[in-house]
Amino acid sequence: MIKTLQIFIYLSITILCMNITNPTVVKAFPLYAQQGYDDPREATGRIVCANCHLAQKNIEIEAPQAILPNTVFETIVKIPYDNGSTQILSNGKSGPLNMGAVLILPDGFKLAPKNLISQEIKEKTKGVYIQPYSTSQQNILVVGPIPGNKNKEIIFPILSPDPNTNKNAHFLKYPIYAGGNRGRGQIYPAGDKSNNNPILALNSGKVTKIEKLDDGVHKIDIRQSNGEFANQNIPNGLQLNINEGDNIIQNQPITNDPNSGGFGQNETEIVLQSPTRIKSMIAFFFSVTLAQIFFVLKKKQWEKVQASEMNF
Repeated sequence: MIKTLQIFIYLSITILCMNITNPTVVKAFPLYAQQGYDDPREATGRIVCANCHLAQKNIEIEAPQAILPNTVFETIVKIPYDNGSTQILSNGKSGPLNMGAVLILPDGFKLAPKNLISQEIKEKTKGVYIQPYSTSQQNILVVGPIPGNKNKEIIFPILSPDPNTNKNAHFLKYPIYAGGNRGRGQIYPAGDKSNNNPILALNSGKVTKIEKLDDGVHKIDIRQSNGEFANQNIPNGLQLNINEGDNIIQNQPITNDPNSGGFGQNETEIVLQSPTRIKSMIAFFFSVTLAQIFFVLKKKQWEKVQASEMNF
């Protein structure tokens, strides 16, 4: 009961703050995934955000090829979309797209503490609130919803682990998984459809009348094949693609598809490099180069001795 009350208070405060700061931004909480799934990446490799955001879009991820222990580095998730794209809000009005992202790091990697982040990175991430997926999974980070027009690239400041102090970390190559979303989803966590879907006809028949009501809702009258009349209301904000006199069939889309967003995921690899290995490699290359130089000098010396003996 106490936990439920805490969640309710958290949601209420979050909604209030978002409405005050930006009333046009659509709400899409990472909290839904955090409450419903212990791990946001399923056994099949799919990230659970795709369960509600059904449309597929591409994203890109950028990270260093190799990193040293206990080092702060940037991982960038790029979520491209057309600047002119808008989405239908929950109230039926049109608004800008919002963004969200999830970053799944190897065990031991985590969000860099503020005192270790450079001023340059702080400027790049200003206004973007990144949080761990859970208290027990500091290596999984989520962010959003945030305004899409200013955040097509989301920068995650990451701190690499030190295998000398963290026994769960090793000097190996690791995968990094990322998911990025633009726009609202088509399904709510409870399974209900959002208004970000095309409307399907409930009945077959002939459209006899289309009436627009005061609240923006369209009322459609349909005469069925048995002579009976049926009506269907279309929520505000959706555009009809049928006219009076058209014959329609059941489950036929009678509005446009309002969705202009989508979810995508990508992955890359990073090597946690040992400083000792790098020093050993440099020493090896130096010794090989030095040996080659001495070999050339010795060869030149031998050639001179041979030449002098022939002249003698």
